[in-house]
Amino acid sequence: MRISDHIIRTPRPFRPERGAEALALIPSLTGTARDLVHGAAACSPYLTKLIAQEAAWLPEALQDADAAMKDALAPPVGDLAALRPALRQAKRRVALLSGLADLGGAWSLEQVTGALTRLADMACDTALKAAIAQQVKRGKLPGPDVGLFVLAMGKMGAFELNYSSDVDLICLFDETRHAPEDHALIRKACVRAVQDMSAALNDHTGDGYVFRTDLRLRPDPAVTPVVVSTGAAERYYESVGRTWERAAYIKARVCAGDIAAGTAFLDDMRPFVWRRHLDFAAVQDAHDMRLAIRAHKGTGGPITLPGHNMKLGRGGIREIEFFTQTRQLISGGRDTDLRVRGTVQGLAQLADKGWVKPEVATELSDHYRFHRTVEHRVQMVRDAQTHALPVSEDEFDRLAAMMDCDRTDLEAELTARLSAVHTETEGFFAPSTAAPETPSFEIDEATQARWRGYPALRSERGAAVFDRIEPVLLARLGAASKPQEAISAFDGFLAGLPAGVQLFSLFEANPQLVDLLVDIVATSPALAHYLSRNASVLDAVIGGSFFAPWPGQDALAQEATARMAAEPDYEARLDAIRLWKKEWHFRIGVHHLRNLTDAAEAGQQYSDLARAALVALWPEVQHEFGRRFGPPPGRGATILAMGSLGAGLLTPQSDLDIIVIYDPDGAETSTGEKPLSVRPYYTRLTQALITAITAQTAQGRLYEVDMRLRPSGNQGPVATSWLAYQSYQMNEAWLWEHLAVVRAVCVAGPSDLSQHITDFRAKVLACPRVKSDVLSELATMRARIAAAKPPTGIWDAKIGPGRMQDIELLSQTGTVLTPGHKQSVAGGLAACVAVGVLDDAGAQVLNDAYAMLWAVQMAARLLSTGAVGPDTVGSSGMAVLLRATQENDVAAAEAKLAQIHAAACAVIDKAVGAARKAS
Repeated sequence: MRISDHIIRTPRPFRPERGAEALALIPSLTGTARDLVHGAAACSPYLTKLIAQEAAWLPEALQDADAAMKDALAPPVGDLAALRPALRQAKRRVALLSGLADLGGAWSLEQVTGALTRLADMACDTALKAAIAQQVKRGKLPGPDVGLFVLAMGKMGAFELNYSSDVDLICLFDETRHAPEDHALIRKACVRAVQDMSAALNDHTGDGYVFRTDLRLRPDPAVTPVVVSTGAAERYYESVGRTWERAAYIKARVCAGDIAAGTAFLDDMRPFVWRRHLDFAAVQDAHDMRLAIRAHKGTGGPITLPGHNMKLGRGGIREIEFFTQTRQLISGGRDTDLRVRGTVQGLAQLADKGWVKPEVATELSDHYRFHRTVEHRVQMVRDAQTHALPVSEDEFDRLAAMMDCDRTDLEAELTARLSAVHTETEGFFAPSTAAPETPSFEIDEATQARWRGYPALRSERGAAVFDRIEPVLLARLGAASKPQEAISAFDGFLAGLPAGVQLFSLFEANPQLVDLLVDIVATSPALAHYLSRNASVLDAVIGGSFFAPWPGQDALAQEATARMAAEPDYEARLDAIRLWKKEWHFRIGVHHLRNLTDAAEAGQQYSDLARAALVALWPEVQHEFGRRFGPPPGRGATILAMGSLGAGLLTPQSDLDIIVIYDPDGAETSTGEKPLSVRPYYTRLTQALITAITAQTAQGRLYEVDMRLRPSGNQGPVATSWLAYQSYQMNEAWLWEHLAVVRAVCVAGPSDLSQHITDFRAKVLACPRVKSDVLSELATMRARIAAAKPPTGIWDAKIGPGRMQDIELLSQTGTVLTPGHKQSVAGGLAACVAVGVLDDAGAQVLNDAYAMLWAVQMAARLLSTGAVGPDTVGSSGMAVLLRATQENDVAAAEAKLAQIHAAACAVIDKAVGAARKAS
């Protein structure tokens, strides 16, 4: 590439005599190339010096910049002494060519910073290898492969180096490569190698220097050597790592040494950098850091151009970087696409994901490029590590010439851009908030005082954030229909909250969530208790899709699988699917609470969620189990959903009724490292599944599991062979077990085995039966249930004559008497009509009753874990129950429920009794 053919602009000559001096050194230059070099030399003593030093190389470089750059970046060969002049020559050539391409407009900002960064990478890696070889030659290291690597941090890590940047490096070694007794000697030799590498880059010689190196970003630099073991670094970050260190690791990149060891370390660092929840507490940390930098550097004053710091001053580069990195920290734990190193790339991703408005990202990216260009020009003058705008008029004229504009225009543009950046970023870090209205009710001071003793407010930081949001909370609580009830409910929520910094920071950054919190705590004690134990689910509310249409079971299963796949190990995957389930479970509850979905939709959604969890989890359990015992022998195993899960009628508090059926298909043992015979293999595999679902991990349980519907109940094996299941159902099962089969659905497992089980289910239900015998057994079952489980009250929608369970049993009876009908309650009742157990009017009564009772049941389980009623759920909760009954007051609702129970019971009594007599 001929740079002279791609010039967009040529800087105005500032001191022609300097340009003439430089041109005299290169008589072969003509035309545009001569003008370019003349202008560059006129504006920059630093470039003049480089032109003089590389006079013989420059003409050829200008003719083919790509080849010249490739040649300059080629790693030189030799020991440390020979490398010093070679690396310095490479620095001169890359800086000169980049400078000319930059000033001439042939290269973009990213191309310039990329070239300088590639030089730094080559220099670090070449110098480190030579330094390690020297230690090996001296017998201090056993060989070159010692697990020593260098992390490029800051601008170098992001490929954003300036002309006069220093390079921020962290040097680590993997101590697991060596015997413990050798660690001290290995580290000492690695320290020496890094010191030699740093000197090779940093020391000023007659040939200049390569890069100033800064090794102070390592863990606890005041007391640690320049090389730290990876284990010590991980322990440091896990215990005392701070937000600024997390932000620094966004740009971290392995640039030299053992690339594999460095990559493994960065993989291990992901949980430290990227939190699982939305980390709004990072906003305050970043703001505090900004204020500390301003105070330390004296850059906190107003924007006045002479001497203004383009990096650290108001509206400067660091403001944009902090804005971007903090947003990445907030959301990058949940979205891996945000984990990019570059500032402009980060802004683009944030805009694409909806975390930053597209116009804001575009404007800040444009300001960032402009600021960095100005910073380059300032540094290009004399190779000075400065970020300050000129103070004198002459120097400002020089800068304007290098920016190809007039000084007055440059000053106006700088003022406008710095002000715009400051306004945008300051609004994010320290938004101005209007004082909330004073609550119009009496606040119990004793309650308010008690809050300070709760766990969430015991930390100084948690209390400080709460103090800032408390007025908003009180104002919203005061606006509730029953303020004192709302305050009391919030008190219970706050008492159960184990920690508060993250949640309170989330509310501070997203005040609209306070309304949702007040709505929940004032209405649903059960959902409020769930929220206090799982506050991270609020992340999903601001994630962009909380109020999007329901995705369905297949999409949910794919999302759960992807969430787990992103985690490094089995335990982390169990945590990931629990957090995923909590977020969707909370979403269903909120939608139902706010009447965005009805009871039928909510029940189906809870079922979709549970089934998707099993679909995603079952392969993970099998894979983890198979690592020791081999893959499932034979045709594998299928999870058969029973009860409410099979029927698609889960409530917020349902457990999962499942059966595991396996088919050895002639296999006798597994083929793993520790083979097991078939029966114990599937028994232990099923136990592993139960553990994966029910174990208390850091994210709690996934679900409770009930396997009592398997053959022989709790006395039988937890996994049932396919042949044994067929034999049991055809020869030993009771009627109630066949009624349970009505709701059975295969949800996870091999497709061929699942299809065979589905076909067999139809065969079981098609078995010929004597109607009178079936109805006689049904009557016996109803009597036993009535004696064993009386209803808890008028609002108990499930247990009792004429209630949900009673209607479900009759529906299932109709299904076994008339094969081929659907497994829904309505389908079973239609089957009852078909065989003469019910007439059309009776079926309609039961269908209507079931729909109403299901709505009440869903509302009750959303509001409380126990019995519900006017004395237990408060006025807001009763409003939800009344909505389910479609009545306006408690007395009318209870009368309606009593009428429904009686009418449904009468229909069932008549149907069962009449049909038995007729038979």
